Amino acid sequence: MGKNIVLIGFMGTGKSSVGVRLAQKLKRQFVDMDREIELVNGMSIAEIFKRYGEVRFRSEESLMAIKVGKQQDVVIATGGGAVLKNENIDSLRENGILICLDASPEDIFSRVNRKKGTRPLLNKNVSVQDIEKLLQEREASYACADIRVNTSNKDLDTIINEIMQSINDKKLMLN
Repeated sequence: MGKNIVLIGFMGTGKSSVGVRLAQKLKRQFVDMDREIELVNGMSIAEIFKRYGEVRFRSEESLMAIKVGKQQDVVIATGGGAVLKNENIDSLRENGILICLDASPEDIFSRVNRKKGTRPLLNKNVSVQDIEKLLQEREASYACADIRVNTSNKDLDTIINEIMQSINDKKLMLN
């Protein structure tokens, strides 16, 4: 059975969009960890944050990382903060290739502003500088990736091709 492809990175870098397209190309199932957490809890991520707080959400996220990390041959999109806990990285890496999607702070700002109500960490007035600061704080966590691909100013097909080329160049085995 084959390794999972696990997309990590800050919110708004394209993990879900890229994940869907990559799964289609590879004829694999796509799993969006945030959507799975919403299904299990019967409420949106924003609602979980509002009702129970970030600690509860991160706990749910860790349980989901364990669950999806045990699957095989799937493309997984994590939430932006999933890699903040080393145990989540370990669970996802157990049978997965970690690919970090990066984007410029300006692109992230533009992308997340379109979905502001669904992004609990950005519900206040957030600036590009705030995003830069968060990216710097999380850089050590994202550095665990086997591959990094910048999604700024690129269409989905270009991003998918870069991911596939990087997997081949690094001789990372999917099967």
